[in-house]
Amino acid sequence: VQLQASGGGLVQAGGSLRLSCGASGRSLVTYDMAWFRRASGKEREPVAAINYSGATSYYADSVKGRFTISRDNIEHMVYLQMNSLKPEDTAVYYCAARRDGTDLADGRQYDYWGQGTLVTVSS
Repeated sequence: VQLQASGGGLVQAGGSLRLSCGASGRSLVTYDMAWFRRASGKEREPVAAINYSGATSYYADSVKGRFTISRDNIEHMVYLQMNSLKPEDTAVYYCAARRDGTDLADGRQYDYWGQGTLVTVSS
């Protein structure tokens, strides 16, 4: 599965962006999906994740109430709506997919990764 993430860019603090992730039309219905990010000089961290059916989701404490992960299993896309962005949200954001696992937030359980999209939030 080749994932493509898009939607990053430069935004002022308080602004919004929506990231998108797809697999060139390939069905993602059976995959749990997640967004991770890596800020400069920091380790990769989980941001949000959603299981294959959309019934279960995970959010990092730092983004709860501001970010929303969603999936469209008809269009085979996963989205990350990011509102009230802060400078500390600046990072490269990666989408990831897995067939199965026990912890939505554990990056080691994801098999497929997109190329990343840069989000820069200016103060």
